[in-house]
Parts: sequence; C-alpha cells; structure tokens
Amino acid sequence: MTVLRTDSAPPENGRLSGAGAASVGQAFKRALVSQCHPTMLFAVLLPFLIALIGAFLLLWLFWTPLTDWLRAEVSHWDFVNRVDEWLVAVGLFSLKIYLIPVIAAAILLPVSGILGLAIAAVFVMPLVLRHVGQREYATVGRRGKFSTAVSVWNAVWVSAAFAVGWVLTLPLWLVPPMAVVLSIFWWAFAFSRMMRVDAIVEHASPSERKLILERNNGGFWTIGLICSLLNLLPPAWVILPVFSALVYAHYGLEALKRLRQDRVIDV
Repeated sequence: MTVLRTDSAPPENGRLSGAGAASVGQAFKRALVSQCHPTMLFAVLLPFLIALIGAFLLLWLFWTPLTDWLRAEVSHWDFVNRVDEWLVAVGLFSLKIYLIPVIAAAILLPVSGILGLAIAAVFVMPLVLRHVGQREYATVGRRGKFSTAVSVWNAVWVSAAFAVGWVLTLPLWLVPPMAVVLSIFWWAFAFSRMMRVDAIVEHASPSERKLILERNNGGFWTIGLICSLLNLLPPAWVILPVFSALVYAHYGLEALKRLRQDRVIDV
C-alpha cells in the first residue's frame, strides 16, 4: 500500500545544508564521468562554435561603432581625462588608447559567451538529459509540460538580464576588486538561472519544478558559483556550457528523484 507524505521537509530558502553540499559534490563527480563519454565530447563543439562565430560577428559588426561611441563618451569623463593627461605628461602612455578597447571587449565578448550558454541550455540540454536519463535516471518519468517554450523563454530573459546587468555595472569595475566580484556574480547568475530550469523542465511537472527550485536554491547557486569561478580560466570556456549542463542535469534529476521518493511511502 502507498500513502502520500504530507509532512515533507520545508524548503531550505537558499541555505545549503550538509546533505545539499554532498549532492553538489556528487553532481560534479557524475558530470565528470558523463563528460568523458564520446557523445558529450562531441556535444561540446556546438555551443563553443556558436560562441566563437558570435564573437567574430559581434566584433566585426559592432567594434567600430562601439569604440567610436565609447571614445566620445570617455572624452566627457573628467577623471579619465586628468589621468590621461598626467600619464602623457610624464612620458608613459595614453590611458584612452588602452581603456576604450578593453571596455569594448568587456562588453562584446561576454555577450558571445551568454549566447553560447543559451544555445547549450536550449539545444544541448535535451541531448544531455537523453544521455544521463537513459543511464542513471531511467526510473524518473517525464511529466514536464511545454518544455521547449519554457526553456526558450527562460534563456531569453536570463540572457537579457545578464547583458543589461553586465553593461550597467561596468563602471563599478574601476573600483577594485569589483571587476572580479561582478564577473563572478553575473556568471553565477547566468549559470544558475539558465541551467536549473532546463535541467528538470522535461521531467518535472510545473508543481514539482517549483518545489525543487525552492528547496534546492542554495545548491543551484553553489553550482553556478563554482562554474563562474571555473569561467575565470580561459581553457574552461570550451567545455563549460556542456559540463555545466551535465552538472545541473545530475543535480536536478537527483533532486526530482528524491522528491518523488519522499512523497510516497511504502507501508
């Protein structure tokens, strides 16, 4: 006989318990194993190529207009003008020559990166779920509704929020060490908000998805933070879109599996 549990544990409300930390570690271990499979190694190519092509297109189409606009804007910044004049006067270099290209690259390159992550979320995540679902989560049934529409909408709003937030907080990069802090924060936001929904959207019902996101918010953010730290290492850019999808898939499906087991008790 089976009965439904009505006294399930309350959500963690963003806190990561010891069990949650263990689940995060387990998700990374399983993702490393899954990443070594030929199918997942091949899947790495799609978001990487999309991000690479996107970077070239953005630089080709927007580099000159963006640098011209930045040059005009920077000319009105008194602090930059004074520092530039002092550096030139002491015979060093012109700050504006290096500052404008750096700002332009700091705007355009992350846009290509979030494009690659969105491609991984919408198009690669179904391959990831099919791969890990058949091997390790075959007992977890698919109860998701309108999964493609939910995935696309989530990718759109997260990408837009990331791009706007990144650009608006760029002036704070001039305050040490905000450049590193803000970069880690925004990429943690992108990984967490983008991947956590796609990891469970095909398998979890809307009510289950809401409950999992509430109870495991701390774990999802922890994974995003770790991925954003790895994102500081340029070689990791190649595999992070797919690897992060694998980590979130393992973590999300395991959380869904536990949820369904906890709600049904065999007597």
